[in-house]
Amino acid sequence: MSVSSLYIVATPIGNLGDITYRAVETFKSVDVIAAEDTRHTLQLLNHLEIRKPLVSCRAQNEEEAAKKIIGLLKEGKNVAFASDAGTPGISDPGAVLCKMVREAGYTVVPIPGASAFATLISVAGPGGKTIVFEGFLSPKAGRRRARLRELLATGWAFVLYESPFRIVKLLTDIADIDSERHVVVGRELTKLHEEVVEGSAVQVRDDFAGRSKVLGEFAVFVSGNKNAQLVSEDTDN
Repeated sequence: MSVSSLYIVATPIGNLGDITYRAVETFKSVDVIAAEDTRHTLQLLNHLEIRKPLVSCRAQNEEEAAKKIIGLLKEGKNVAFASDAGTPGISDPGAVLCKMVREAGYTVVPIPGASAFATLISVAGPGGKTIVFEGFLSPKAGRRRARLRELLATGWAFVLYESPFRIVKLLTDIADIDSERHVVVGRELTKLHEEVVEGSAVQVRDDFAGRSKVLGEFAVFVSGNKNAQLVSEDTDN
């Protein structure tokens, strides 16, 4: 096993004060930092007063970037990887990179920290023993509703991510399928305009539908329901 390692570093999802001491020390100690968006990560590094060479590792080039990073590891260099925000591999690049680096015989070290998923769960209230992380659903209405129906029918709690452009559509779909299911929406978590809204699916849908503007990034917690049942399929596509 080579002495070189790849460090998977979680970074703040908004508030830069959420960076961990270990993450900062890791960025300082490695030879190269790989990033989902080098411009975004450069802003964080500038805030931390850290100067390191940067390489791109996006979802669109992750396999090729992984080969380049393996080459750096072969040279004896330690590399850190950071996605734009939160924990890599959770609706962010990182999974392919980890797999390829580990298969090449190098150690992959997790540097844990912020995650929108864990942040929302921490304030959402009881979720039961099983909580499913689904991330972003399909932007296509029929596929989105079909998957929501499947998730709601399991009776398990689950967490979704959504953009400001489709959050009302998502909440409307949930309300149409199970109007009384308890929902907790985290908007702009850890940021200046952080907001947590909870209530029945209908109540939360009406809240956001009634706003003149809907801005920010969203995480949505949908509570479990042991009495949930599969309902009939939609015919839309």
